Amino acid sequence: MKRRYNMNPNDVIRLRHIVDAIEEIQSFIHNKTLDDLFQNRQLTLSIIKLIEIIGEAASRVSQEI
Repeated sequence: MKRRYNMNPNDVIRLRHIVDAIEEIQSFIHNKTLDDLFQNRQLTLSIIKLIEIIGEAASRVSQEI
């Protein structure tokens, strides 16, 4: 028997923000080296901002998830 769970719409939005930020980071670092990260401040700050978005969204997801 499958258990159905109706997810809070706000959680769906927050989880989408997390997935979007992860995908954005992946696109930013594709074919980049660690040296590229150290030499490109704009890239570094962009990734940091996306990690902040992930953390903020994750902190607001319901405990039930």
